[in-house]
Amino acid sequence: MIRKAEISRQTGETDVRVSLRLDGAGEYTLDTGIPFFEHMLALLAKFGQFDLDVHARGDLEVDAHHTVEDVGICLGEALARALGEKEGIRRFGHAVIPMDEALALVAVDLSGRGYLAFEASLPAPRVGRFDTELVVEFLRALAHNGRFNLHVRMLAGSNTHHMIEAIFKGLGVALGQAVGVNAYQGVPSTKGVIN
Repeated sequence: MIRKAEISRQTGETDVRVSLRLDGAGEYTLDTGIPFFEHMLALLAKFGQFDLDVHARGDLEVDAHHTVEDVGICLGEALARALGEKEGIRRFGHAVIPMDEALALVAVDLSGRGYLAFEASLPAPRVGRFDTELVVEFLRALAHNGRFNLHVRMLAGSNTHHMIEAIFKGLGVALGQAVGVNAYQGVPSTKGVIN
């Protein structure tokens, strides 16, 4: 079974297309008009071993908020759809990732319930032209639309670029673990369903 999904979203602010293959090789094609964001999505795909295509056009003349959030929405929906009934998945994943002085803890539970706990204070308001407050907006949209619990905790760090990079690498590793197939028979829940 190929665990793959394609999602499109078109609004008055954005036009987004996302294709996600869970059992991939970490290959990606990214075109959002936001270079730093593309760098972070590349890390997510590479360290999760997902194949990811993201094409987005948004009202960047206003700012990057709508584009980043809508990519999060579409990627979350693609993840939920690609997982299907979630039979045989590991369900949980976590990572503690260093990036020089930065250290991020990321944990996920593909529980069927969207929730984000974000405990990180990013020192700089921007990295290049990217507003760093958009990190939490992306993660919230991803977790809620992907219907999974996501906990992010910054354990150390002073360089904002390094801190965000550690978060996205950790997210890739944790999601890669959680979507992995293991010896569970059926759905990994005592309820018999994940939602």
